Amino acid sequence: MSNDYNNLKIRTQKFALEIINLTKALDNSQPAKVIGNQLLRAATSVGANYRAACRARSKADFISKITIVEEEADECVYWLELIEMSKLLTENQIENLKKEANELTAIFTSSGKTAKENK
Repeated sequence: MSNDYNNLKIRTQKFALEIINLTKALDNSQPAKVIGNQLLRAATSVGANYRAACRARSKADFISKITIVEEEADECVYWLELIEMSKLLTENQIENLKKEANELTAIFTSSGKTAKENK
C-alpha cells in the first residue's frame, strides 16, 4: 500500500472521528438531530468508500467509487454550512472541519479527474 493511501486512510478516519465529536456537541432539537445524523452518515461514508475505492477491481470501478467519496465529502461541507447558518454551532466550532471537508472534496475530485483522464 502506498503512503498516500495510508495518509488519506488515516486522514478520512480522523475526519470521521472529529465529526462524531462535533455531532455530540449539537443540542437535542429536531433540526440538530436531523442535520447531525446526515452529517455523521456522510462523514463516516467518506473513509469507508475511500477504502472501497482503493480496492477497486478496475479503473471504471475506481472512478465510480471515488466519485461517491467526492460526493460524500462535498455533502459534509453542505451540512456543516447549514449548522453554521442555522446557528446550531458557531463558525469557530466548525471552521476547521469545514476546511478539511473542502480539502478532502478537492483531493477526491482531483483523483477522480486524473483517473478519468488516464482511462
